[in-house]
Amino acid sequence: MKIEPFELERWQSVWENQVELNISESGVHPLTTAELVPDADTLRKILDVPQGYPQTNGSEELRSRIAAMYPGAAVPNVLVTCGGSEANYISTWALLEPGDEVVFMLPNYMQISGLAEAFGATVKPLWLREKLQWGIDLDEIPRLITPKTKLVAICNPNNPAGSVLSDAERTAIVAAAAKVGAWILSDEVYRGAEIDCSAVPGSKTDLAITPTFYGGYERILCTGGLSKAYSLPGLRTGWVVGPADMIERLWSYHDYTSIGPTMLTDRLASAALEPKRREWILNRTRTVLRQNYPALREWLDRHADYFSHIAPKAGAIAWAGLRHGGNSAAMAEALRVKKSVLLVAGEQMGMNSFVRFGFGGDPQHLQKALARVADWIEDAGR
Repeated sequence: MKIEPFELERWQSVWENQVELNISESGVHPLTTAELVPDADTLRKILDVPQGYPQTNGSEELRSRIAAMYPGAAVPNVLVTCGGSEANYISTWALLEPGDEVVFMLPNYMQISGLAEAFGATVKPLWLREKLQWGIDLDEIPRLITPKTKLVAICNPNNPAGSVLSDAERTAIVAAAAKVGAWILSDEVYRGAEIDCSAVPGSKTDLAITPTFYGGYERILCTGGLSKAYSLPGLRTGWVVGPADMIERLWSYHDYTSIGPTMLTDRLASAALEPKRREWILNRTRTVLRQNYPALREWLDRHADYFSHIAPKAGAIAWAGLRHGGNSAAMAEALRVKKSVLLVAGEQMGMNSFVRFGFGGDPQHLQKALARVADWIEDAGR
């Protein structure tokens, strides 16, 4: 099996600590352990746990708290993994054989697509359309999902577009997959990081959460984790939620990868998903996003002759098109070299002539980075 370089991950890993201003990140400024567990006695109890091997599929407490976020799910429907990336990896590995066909949402985080090709599958794009506010042309779905389709891979809320699928779009995807018996793998790692809750189907409050695909059909796997909406990337905690028999099967694949989480991360993850603490974390996330985004939006509006942009509904990322086309990878490289600013090029997410701005960090840091991008645009224009 030949694995192609994962361009986005390598780009960030190599350069994120070698630039002055990094706006390539896709999450919210991380919590400290003290912020996560502010009660000293509770934290001491966690830290006093012997660091032996934990239950490899996740403790029952952690799995029960994950299950509670998916209507109809129970502990047997949950497998804890080392990050959402491992959840996506073992799901793709377990489902695909050489010659299978995958329908893959684009633009997207390219892990599942890269793995599918490495496993010998054919990948067909399911495009989000800018003219549809980064929605799906419903007429395309039954043409793309055919009896040859083994897997439909979704990212909702979407990275990098920040869009949220409508009820009609979710229903159409599920109906087309069910008609041919295809699996749906829904990466929902940004669920809980909603900025504009009016865009969430069925929304009634500012705390509305994007509906999960889980339970819409018997062949659906949903992945998630604590890296994005929960501001805890360092815990490397993810999960898969799906039919109990498939979760049991995925556990055996998990045995060949990380084996299990650490004892410490299992306990801290469980603390993060305690209902009241979970609510506090998601409120913090949404507060940061709603405070930071307007400045980026204002900046993009001031440079509307250079960028097109549709406001994200969720996530700490903004997807902006280069109005006159051009190579966004070259733009990103020039900004890194000349301005010591790191952002993500669209070529690394399946769509040329776009760039991704991360706005979940320090707002002053973001303003400094945007000022340098503006300087670069002015220099390029001259």
